[in-house]
Amino acid sequence: MKGKHRIRITKQFTFETGHALYGYDGKCRNVHGHSYKLSVTVIGVPIIDTSNVKLGMVIDFGDLKKIVKEEIVEPFDHATVFNKNTPHLELAHELKDRGHKVILADYQPTSENMVIDFAAKIKARLSEEIQLHSIKLRETETAYAEWHASDN
Repeated sequence: MKGKHRIRITKQFTFETGHALYGYDGKCRNVHGHSYKLSVTVIGVPIIDTSNVKLGMVIDFGDLKKIVKEEIVEPFDHATVFNKNTPHLELAHELKDRGHKVILADYQPTSENMVIDFAAKIKARLSEEIQLHSIKLRETETAYAEWHASDN
């Protein structure tokens, strides 16, 4: 079993988020929500140091869960995301003033842009031995966006 086998580890998450696409020419310009399903895959070599409590692991699933929950799930779950350049700023501030969770993103909150944002946040928290391999963000049962390190 010794060697430098690179193994991919995936953890899945779910969260509910509302958003509106400013300037879009379809129904999604209206505030609406999704039950997002997020899959985060990292790649690395399982630990071979027999004195390490994480022996045989690329990363403890619990450690990966902590990173993704803190960076993505907790901030985005039951929040409404608006492009910070939207004319809906008044609505966003009204929602915040009424105690709602609002994220003003510096991007259009599409699944494509969300995976770019999520990738940066997760990569910043990983040790150098572990690389982010891919992220899949499922917006509906039939639609998802993917980010792959090999493409970027």
